[in-house]
Amino acid sequence: MQRTLYIVRHAKAEDHSPYLRDHDRDLTSDGIMAAARMGRHLRQQGIKPDVLVSSTANRARDTAKVIAEQLGIEPETIQLDEHLFDGGPRAYLAAVNALPETCESVMIFGHNPDVSYFSEYLTHQSVGSMSKGAVVAVTFEGLNWAEVSGRTGTLAFQVAPKQLHD
Repeated sequence: MQRTLYIVRHAKAEDHSPYLRDHDRDLTSDGIMAAARMGRHLRQQGIKPDVLVSSTANRARDTAKVIAEQLGIEPETIQLDEHLFDGGPRAYLAAVNALPETCESVMIFGHNPDVSYFSEYLTHQSVGSMSKGAVVAVTFEGLNWAEVSGRTGTLAFQVAPKQLHD
């Protein structure tokens, strides 16, 4: 069985501010529009993941909600993982390894540089620094989620919102 992991960097968020915790930064209007554009693109490609997992940070969670709505997925079903905020690439691997074997495709929402490092760790291919709102798809042949580790995936595609046109 082939499994697919969609790794998503959150869309454009408010700038850092001494009056706001980093965790609480929201998406900008441009970020919301870019996430919606990406969600529409993914829907047009026939992509509808079984499970969505997001960092608890506002900007990642809201990116997940906007994309979920475009994919026809109830935003309330998004699973939140606090370790994806600042746990590093190992937190992403732990989240993937803990996924139920019943799901074939998963979309995980997080932060750079972790999402870029994690994508490269899984595929051993350069994805560069993922831009805001970008998606990397990684496929795994014949593996359970618990068996996913370094160099076990194949880079299927990489797309950024700025490549898409309404």
